Amino acid sequence: MPAKSKAQQKAAGAALSAKRGETRKSDLKGASKSMYESMDEKELEDFAKGGRKGKPEHASKS
Repeated sequence: MPAKSKAQQKAAGAALSAKRGETRKSDLKGASKSMYESMDEKELEDFAKGGRKGKPEHASKS
């Protein structure tokens, strides 16, 4: 399931980087920290993949 917004995609990318050991877990904040703890590497890959063109900066609340 790909991200619906650029913000979700960036958060998933940050969490994925920490899962792979490329960045420190302690550097994560907010949504990326939550994603790191609740999703496995494959789920994060699926969420972060795809282009950003045409996606809103933030997903709508509804």
